[in-house]
Amino acid sequence: MSEESVNSASQKPSEAEDLADGSRTAIIAAFFANLGIALAKFVGFFFTGAASMLAEAVHSVADTSNQGLLLLGERKARRRPTPEHPFGFGTERYFWAFVVALVIFTLGSLFALFEGEEKLRHPHKLESAGWAVAILLLAIVFESFSLRTAVRESRHVKGDESWWAFIRRAKVPELPVVLLEDTGALIGLVFALSGVGLAEVTGNARFDAAGSMAIGVLLGVIAMILVVEMKSLLIGEAASPAVTAKIAGAIESAPHVRGLIHMRTQHLGPSELLVAAKVEFDAHLTIAELATVIDDVEAAMRAAVPAARVIYLEPDITRARATGTAAG
Repeated sequence: MSEESVNSASQKPSEAEDLADGSRTAIIAAFFANLGIALAKFVGFFFTGAASMLAEAVHSVADTSNQGLLLLGERKARRRPTPEHPFGFGTERYFWAFVVALVIFTLGSLFALFEGEEKLRHPHKLESAGWAVAILLLAIVFESFSLRTAVRESRHVKGDESWWAFIRRAKVPELPVVLLEDTGALIGLVFALSGVGLAEVTGNARFDAAGSMAIGVLLGVIAMILVVEMKSLLIGEAASPAVTAKIAGAIESAPHVRGLIHMRTQHLGPSELLVAAKVEFDAHLTIAELATVIDDVEAAMRAAVPAARVIYLEPDITRARATGTAAG
């Protein structure tokens, strides 16, 4: 692969910019929504002393911090490759999304569980429950706006997949993170509202504590899902079967290509793929002709899948299929 082809590929616009813009829009919407909600919840806790309100306030602080971390990762990922990091910094986005999962668990889940357990052992009568209910209802409105934005931006990437499949298979980490955070926030608000409401109606403050603990468990589950998914992306995931098929089709349909022997792909970032393949070319090609054909095949691959930025093609012959696949 020539240096010229690498540079031209890195400068070529693709859907990568659209994906980045969609992620950024969802993150910014979530950031401002969570910031406003966090301030409102702290005001509510000040007037009510509700454990579930405090748990939700800390949850919103964690979510606001998380949006900042996602934006930081998106910015760091745009740095140019260096001799020390020749494939660039695309995986920064995966790393900071992994950090977000840890923040959700430590700052959100563990705090909510601790606060709930403390209020279970030492119940505290709620004061001004009307404040809590009003603020929680307002928070539901803001969170719904944030979730709607995340859903709208995710639809461009999701395609026909179910939402669960999208979260499990997406290579763009920010959108699943925001979707899970916003969904968890809405469910958590329902838990908090239920806890405060039952505590006020029954006079038993332990319902409020139970709401806080339910929020803690919910955030723990979300954090574990994100840890598993971001770990997989950090280790390195191949392109999806549909993308792999497009790349293989571009190779096999190119002139002077007799067949694709085997191929490996790996995401270097949400919108950047490393592709390495052994290909059988026409045997009569000279070295100069072969070099030109390889450049043409690379161009066809990038036309089919613009994310295929880094490509290494190795000429081989079909007899290597049996032994060469294992040797790689």
